[in-house]
Amino acid sequence: MAISNKKALTLKTLTKGNVWDVQENDIIRMWETGSKDSDFKDSANHYREIIKTAFTVEDIKVDTPEVLKKYEDRGFKIGTIRISDKESQRFAIKKKPIQRVTDLTYENINHISASKLLEVIERNFGGGWESLSQSIQDIIEHGFDISTTTLPTTMLKKKGGMYEKKLDDGYEVLEIPKGTWTEAIFAKEKPRVERVHTVFDPDAEDEEKRRLEDEDSDEDLPDIPDNYNEDDDDDDDAFDDDKLTEESYRTTVDTNPEDLDLSAADVADDEEF
Repeated sequence: MAISNKKALTLKTLTKGNVWDVQENDIIRMWETGSKDSDFKDSANHYREIIKTAFTVEDIKVDTPEVLKKYEDRGFKIGTIRISDKESQRFAIKKKPIQRVTDLTYENINHISASKLLEVIERNFGGGWESLSQSIQDIIEHGFDISTTTLPTTMLKKKGGMYEKKLDDGYEVLEIPKGTWTEAIFAKEKPRVERVHTVFDPDAEDEEKRRLEDEDSDEDLPDIPDNYNEDDDDDDDAFDDDKLTEESYRTTVDTNPEDLDLSAADVADDEEF
């Protein structure tokens, strides 16, 4: 999920969210460029903690061709930190893979595709959506619209049914066989929402406080009648338990085939919740 038309990231603009947008060579470039700044040493640990959100970083203690080759064989890229005019430090860096559902976080869920997500779910022992913990489901639904259905395999792709409609609507699908039935998990990426960061200006805030204090001192406050203790005889707006309706929610339909008589009538698609 690459981001286009954006200003190039630097160490100072990296966050635990956007660090997933870059690759090893990008971090090496940022680190080598940032190490020339006068305040680099004071902020280096902060930058490193952000980078470690998405990357494995190791300092190279023994800088020899043999050691560097071992790192490269393990998929690491090699970079250099400038410590002083006469001293530098090599480091190895590798992007953390997202292979298991436990690798998913709120920071990286918006940085993988729907097909990648379903690939990760498929590795979860083939248990389907309900086999995922509630916390993992919450993370996934933070970045994706998810729908599920479980039907007899012969009915899953019925023309005009849920399966066909979801594919037409741009969803990716994962099929999980369950005997003569199949669970289908549909996933579609939610639009990325850009967050606007406000720069805090303490001088402006102090000036606003002074202005409000001046206004308060120049104006007399009106009398406000106290109506809180009056009896309210109007029961039209009173809370009524009978008016409550059950909150709608989505669930996976998973029915024991032995409990159904499929021969009695055609099996229709499950409703999408």
